[in-house]
Amino acid sequence: MGSTRILIVDDELIMRESLAGWLERDGHHVEKAPSGEDALEILKESRFDILLVDIKMEGMSGLELLRRVKENDPDVAVVMITAYGSIPSSIEAMKHGAQDYLLKPFDPNELGVLIEKIIESQAQAKENLYLKEQHKERTRFESMIGQSPSMQKVFDFIKDVAPTDTTVLITGETGTGKGLAAKAIHSNSPRKEGPFVGINCGAIPEHLMESELFGHQKGAFTDAKENKKGRLEMAHGGTLFLDEIGEINMRMQIDLLRVLEDRVFYRVGGTQPMEADFRVIAATNRNLEKAIADGIFREDLFYRLNVIAFTMPPLRERKEDIPLLADHFLRRFSQETNKPLEGIDREAIDEMMMYEWPGNIRELENAVERAVVVSKARKIRAEDLPIFRPEHITPQAAGKSLKDMERMHIQQVLEETDWNIAQSAKLLEIDRTTLYNKIRKYDLQKAD
Repeated sequence: MGSTRILIVDDELIMRESLAGWLERDGHHVEKAPSGEDALEILKESRFDILLVDIKMEGMSGLELLRRVKENDPDVAVVMITAYGSIPSSIEAMKHGAQDYLLKPFDPNELGVLIEKIIESQAQAKENLYLKEQHKERTRFESMIGQSPSMQKVFDFIKDVAPTDTTVLITGETGTGKGLAAKAIHSNSPRKEGPFVGINCGAIPEHLMESELFGHQKGAFTDAKENKKGRLEMAHGGTLFLDEIGEINMRMQIDLLRVLEDRVFYRVGGTQPMEADFRVIAATNRNLEKAIADGIFREDLFYRLNVIAFTMPPLRERKEDIPLLADHFLRRFSQETNKPLEGIDREAIDEMMMYEWPGNIRELENAVERAVVVSKARKIRAEDLPIFRPEHITPQAAGKSLKDMERMHIQQVLEETDWNIAQSAKLLEIDRTTLYNKIRKYDLQKAD
């Protein structure tokens, strides 16, 4: 209690002195101000936990002081001191942020009980804030979210490995967040001020991969009309993230192994050696050891990449994280679509918890975005979610061809978005041109 700082603001000297005497005997640090104007000057220099303010004073009123104080410090507790006839004003003050009011004349014990109650309330608020921050710290790491034991292990692993410059291999199914883990390692490493350069090895055609990685000199091939930096050069001083490393061909594996061993490379068509000063983080959803056995991945490259390795757990093995993730996506997409949804109802959460999520977090993200778009209520409901579980597939749909299933799915998304092409294309993860082509191909029509 000795650390509680209290400011008494009253234009009556006897009231200021009486209050100060009672409070100081209880061990509080007390200061006094004869007016609202003097109180504001004191508050410019010092912060107080509690203010005792007379509601009627010469000059600035207690209500005006309350308003000014709350603008600068919303957390300070303000108690209004009032006579019986000013009770309505005190109630009005409480509507504007006052903690309570004391009715003159009051007993010192009454004052002591009120002050103790406020101190306990402030202590509880601080503890709740601390627990909230602790929970946030435990469940969020960089852009990753998770309270499950498996994700806590991932967070701890990243914290341990990030300060080193060691090559890291991240494995896991598609959509588990391998890219986010790679960025988290970079952001917590000594190279965090350098670039984070990623390349999806499975998304670049084989004939372009060499140029993308190593860059090229002007005239190296027909379309090389100017010099171009490759990803290795761009990553100098930072981190190179090789996503889906299991998809590169054997020739590129040899070239990449040479770079990792010698830390020197050449642009396509170039003769000048380039220094390769970057950390390597690789990721794959493939079983590289099986790929080695099948003769499609080099064992020496695997060992060069697999210095330190960890696996991102699939969502079905960390289902306690689903409500956290769903709420995160809901808030994001509600803001993006300007639809102020209040949350996700219990039935919808149960639906999410029962599903196995083969597409992992990426699939969950897509499902929540879609639900936000189609929702007509204040909360996401189960009927707003895509059809997840196998038992939801109708007999009419079962056994149809892939083309039939695609046509039905596109039609469903279009109807859910009221044929908003841009939004439908985003939900389907295709561009608008492709969607228009699909509509023409399947002769899709808007329902009357």
